[in-house]
Amino acid sequence: MNVRDALEADADALASIADSPTDVMRNLVHDRTVRVAEDGSHDPNADISNTQYDGSDPEDLLGFISFDAREDTVHVTQLDGTGDACKRLLAEPVRFAERESMAVEVLAAQDATAIERAADELGFERRGRGPRFDGAPTVRFRLEPASYSPN
Repeated sequence: MNVRDALEADADALASIADSPTDVMRNLVHDRTVRVAEDGSHDPNADISNTQYDGSDPEDLLGFISFDAREDTVHVTQLDGTGDACKRLLAEPVRFAERESMAVEVLAAQDATAIERAADELGFERRGRGPRFDGAPTVRFRLEPASYSPN
């Protein structure tokens, strides 16, 4: 699995994963830090402009994460993908937060097992209910700077 910065050319593939409009995902790439996990069997230097998606192929992407930092917390704004990809991607903002002595917060839909498992495995604590999105309940996870495991 290869993790890299998302490109505008990934917008169609991200939209496919997130079940969201392409223009929303294109804006996400511009407005947030976005990383993608892709199948490691593909050449990361290959030209991605010649697919039917005008960019990366959704079948090559295993997941994505978007996050931003405000005040003393890194907020994960979106996370989606396979279980392994979610764990690997969630480790990205954790590394950033660790260097900056910041907390990390993740909201997950109650049925988002891959995200919940990734958060649990990385040492996040459940902090109760989060806000409702489109009427669906969420669970709040938080990792405090003092919780980071030594490398």
